[in-house]
Amino acid sequence: MPLDKGNQTAVTGFIFVGFSRLLELQALLFAMVPSMYAEYLTRNVLITAIIKSNPTLHMLMYFFLTNLSLLGICYTTSIVPKMLVSLVLENRRILLWGCATQMYFFILFGITECCLLAAMAYNGHVAICNPLHYTLVMRKGACAQLAIASWMVGMLVGLSQTSYVFSLIYCGPNRINHFFCDILPLLKLACGDTSMNVLAVYLVALLFITSPFTLILASYLFMITSVLRMPSTKGRCKAFSTCSSHLIIILLFYGSGIITYPRPKSSYSMESDKLLALFYTVVISMLNLIVYILRNKEVKEALRRVLGRMMCPW
Repeated sequence: MPLDKGNQTAVTGFIFVGFSRLLELQALLFAMVPSMYAEYLTRNVLITAIIKSNPTLHMLMYFFLTNLSLLGICYTTSIVPKMLVSLVLENRRILLWGCATQMYFFILFGITECCLLAAMAYNGHVAICNPLHYTLVMRKGACAQLAIASWMVGMLVGLSQTSYVFSLIYCGPNRINHFFCDILPLLKLACGDTSMNVLAVYLVALLFITSPFTLILASYLFMITSVLRMPSTKGRCKAFSTCSSHLIIILLFYGSGIITYPRPKSSYSMESDKLLALFYTVVISMLNLIVYILRNKEVKEALRRVLGRMMCPW
């Protein structure tokens, strides 16, 4: 609905185009995403509760895994429910304040995940490369500070970017060629010059996507070098298996983000950008659960014991 402001007309809401031009993909998402999302939420909540309630899992590594699990719930929940409403009820409308809220939480959780993955990589680097100094460097207080800093950076970036984007006037059209309120598709609908907003997106991508990604790659490079020096072949294989699976997820998550954001506005392909966004907001977040948590032996054993008691309480 438009709202007159002098000679301009400011919109009070938007309509998502979503995947309406890709009917086959829309049908596939309609069939798969609801059950995947429900299962993902159930597993994440269960794993978080297990880690918190099991004294043997109160090590520093599991502190980061708990944060990552909670972050995964928040990140997917900021996107998936509205996408499911659009798919199931075909209600693609969203009010201006709702769009701003969704954008804020999307940026908050996305930037926080970037920083948290970098903190986890640094934790792994210290554990493998400097094991004798690990308890001194990565004491519990330091891990809490890294996690809090990650969340604070996400909050500040989310607030600044959302405020900057919604300080613009949107005078029509009001159809967002996306399935959620992302920055770049929304800027295409703004009236007036958006070059400074695009520059702000570049700076955020450089500081909080590319920089953590570079730090992570450097950490894993040092870790791989240390693993190669291990005398035990079994130990090397186990360490390489863990590092390689983590690196694959990191490359997919950061790679899709780097491809999407640090580009000139004129080079956008909205259909491919929507597929990339679906990939890193839904698919990669769900893979994080499998790679970082469900491949962990101690967590799997604790989960198996809890599920066993639930199935056979006697």
